Amino acid sequence: MFKIGDLAVYPAHGVGKIESIETKSIGGKKQDFYIMRILDNEMKIMIPVPNAQTVGLRGLIGASDIPRVYDILQKREVSVNGGTWNRRYREYMEKIKTGSIYELAEVLRDLTVLKGDKELSFGERKMLDTARSLLLKELSIVQELSEDQVEREIFEILK
Repeated sequence: MFKIGDLAVYPAHGVGKIESIETKSIGGKKQDFYIMRILDNEMKIMIPVPNAQTVGLRGLIGASDIPRVYDILQKREVSVNGGTWNRRYREYMEKIKTGSIYELAEVLRDLTVLKGDKELSFGERKMLDTARSLLLKELSIVQELSEDQVEREIFEILK
């Protein structure tokens, strides 16, 4: 699925580069692993090749998918209904863990809208920052723009 040098997205960690594909022996069984380095923090992740799709490893979105991301950001309805902050937190975390850029866009939009209505909990503020940075990184790479430029575009859409 991926080759050495490919950029891919690992759910909840963001964009990384496939640095190598290595065969390791674990429990007497040989298996191929993608060795991926996350761009933001240099973290190294080993992903079993046969499980790559199961864990949500995916290629970057195409430029043609960007308008849909921006459409999601423009909508003003919140996808996670009320409830307590910890219930919302769990639901947003599930969305982030899917690895879907569209789910990430919903989390960013929802928390930004909520922030306008009331103060976010510490966990929600942290999650807002995580969603923003994951989205910015992928959109900036796909559009070949700086993260600052993409952040300004998103800020304009969200205000």
